[in-house]
Amino acid sequence: MNNDLLFDFNVDKNAKTVYITREFNAGLSLVWDAFTKAELLDQWGAPAPMRAKTKYMDFKVGGQRFYAMISPDGQERWAIQKYTSITPKTNFKMYNSFADKDENPELPGSEWDYIFSEQDGKTKVSITIYNESLARMEKMIEMGFTEGFKMLMSNLENLLTALSLKL
Repeated sequence: MNNDLLFDFNVDKNAKTVYITREFNAGLSLVWDAFTKAELLDQWGAPAPMRAKTKYMDFKVGGQRFYAMISPDGQERWAIQKYTSITPKTNFKMYNSFADKDENPELPGSEWDYIFSEQDGKTKVSITIYNESLARMEKMIEMGFTEGFKMLMSNLENLLTALSLKL
């Protein structure tokens, strides 16, 4: 892990919001693709020992991704991400909710706002996650969201390093 890269993770319970800022030693286009293409998301989008599996993804305003995190024993935890705003290579927003295997959402959900910027060959991703309810946010934190998300960022860093070596 490159320790000189920025990684901030802050939980503000009063605002029902999680703020994450992460820098990657990779170009903007590659990092953007890693967040917006199912074949790349599935390679880093679940904390070990789980794995991610996208059933379908339509990355456009009004489109959605339906995916599962799958445990080693085959248990699936499904989620729906509905894209509400996309500005290519700089920002996208989505509404995220857990769901059952038949795409019935478990409400309330959360609003995610991703901002991408590049400077000196490093790409910074700022993520704001607003939860509709404090109870939902507390449940996410209890379920290991903080540790899991940090694992995801490490997975993504490893993937970006491997992909950069192929370029």
